[in-house]
Amino acid sequence: MYPQERRKWLVEHARQNGRVSVTEASARLGVVPETIRRDLDQLAARALLRRVHGGAIPAGFDQLGDAPLDTRDASAVEQKELIALRAIDELPADGGTILLDAGSSVGRLAAHLPADSRFVVFTNSAPIAALTGARTSCEVRLVGGRLRGTTAATVGNTGEFGRLRVDVAFMGTNALSAEHGLSTPDVDEAATKTAMIGAAHTVVVLADSRKIGAESTVRFAMLDDIDVLVTDTGIPQGQLELIRNKDLKVVCA
Repeated sequence: MYPQERRKWLVEHARQNGRVSVTEASARLGVVPETIRRDLDQLAARALLRRVHGGAIPAGFDQLGDAPLDTRDASAVEQKELIALRAIDELPADGGTILLDAGSSVGRLAAHLPADSRFVVFTNSAPIAALTGARTSCEVRLVGGRLRGTTAATVGNTGEFGRLRVDVAFMGTNALSAEHGLSTPDVDEAATKTAMIGAAHTVVVLADSRKIGAESTVRFAMLDDIDVLVTDTGIPQGQLELIRNKDLKVVCA
């Protein structure tokens, strides 16, 4: 196989599966791992792929990482709106208890809660607490802690969330893959997310397709820990098949 053909295969494989690993590509293409690493470096230099540990992901993956909330909220707006509207279907009966994670996708869900809804809402997001309290009839409880300016989320509150039991938790994530699970850049925020997931009977994750197949620094849950993934139709087919094999309900908005 010529180098051009090999690199074309690497790009297409990453787009179809959400990522490409050096080990797998080396075995499939019959070349040494160092050759694949050089190919990936060249493709990354041309902005066709993005290098990550052990391989690469599509260049279209959300590279905002731990960027300020306003910056992230302005990205993938159409997809996040569709995801939020579809996630409404996962709400419990009115009067039930829900947990809203900090983040732009969950924030859009909060903006679409029916005005006359009467859920008991727990959240670690000051903006989501203010929004929900102002526009709905819900009882809103902001769980305190140290406020992270970047995400407007409170952290250092695992004990508080550990004492809760809610019907449904709506969670965001920076990255989600079948291998690494759900992950985020910040250690403290990851600990809070883990506690929030542990507090819920049902866990619904809102993640646009740019995050599927990618991995961030700190894992806060495995796919076995969640019940529903609401994403958009851009999800890589290979990752969709892997995720569904985990006995996880996947909804493409």
